[in-house]
Amino acid sequence: MPELPEVETVMRGLRPHLEGRVIARAEARRPDLRWPMPVDLVQVLTGARVLGLRRRSKYLLADLDRGGALLMHLGMSGRLLVEGAGLAGMHREPAIRPRHDHVVLTTDEGTTITFNDARRFGMVDLIREGEDHPLLGQIGPEPLGPDFTPACLAAAFAGRKAPVKQALLDQRIVAGLGNIYVSEALHRAGIDPRRAAGRIGAARIAALVGHIRDVLTDAIAAGGSSLRDHRQATGELGYFQHSFRVYDRAGAACPMPGCGGTIRRIVQSGRSSFYCPVCQR
Repeated sequence: MPELPEVETVMRGLRPHLEGRVIARAEARRPDLRWPMPVDLVQVLTGARVLGLRRRSKYLLADLDRGGALLMHLGMSGRLLVEGAGLAGMHREPAIRPRHDHVVLTTDEGTTITFNDARRFGMVDLIREGEDHPLLGQIGPEPLGPDFTPACLAAAFAGRKAPVKQALLDQRIVAGLGNIYVSEALHRAGIDPRRAAGRIGAARIAALVGHIRDVLTDAIAAGGSSLRDHRQATGELGYFQHSFRVYDRAGAACPMPGCGGTIRRIVQSGRSSFYCPVCQR
């Protein structure tokens, strides 16, 4: 499932083609994805101008001039495709089947933004003006924002017996982190994913905050990680997977200089964790 860097990359790719544009035509080609779509989705979107695009955790939001916003989540296989005359370099791969085009937006410039989702685990919804969406209400601070500080993370970890890996995956503690980038950040910080969150000292928490920011920044610069379904809005693959230090590298030598350890895979709460038992403590 796409994590923060992948969603951020998609959002940045959409901005030049959707931000400030009028949705001249909206199509909903089925009534539901993971959950039912609003029955008035087409009516609300048609003729609306997109004031801005933003990301909250792993969600994409398009703010509308008539109030409220369009809310989207890519799920496991969702893609947002940008197509139109004169868009050099943007293309649809043959494997991306038109029968999985579920929501299609055509702008006043003639560009189409298509939500394609083969498995239909994604979602498309509306946030009504003046309302808070229940999916966004309990989300913690953005890890690249000013509110994500060592003091904030220390307070969230205080007294927690749960493993730090599990704590960082809790969207109420920090937004947008998933299995890949938590594994990578913990390795950079030298913290064992099994260590109780409440037993990590202040200095190591401060370092962890910095490493979380760094790994996310590096991943965004690389266009995210393309393991199976992720593509940028241009159709290009992300390539941060080529920079993984531990994720999906079980049996490989630890890349930390002078370590000499071997990456291991364990299962925590049904998810794979990758770490070095020598340099992560």
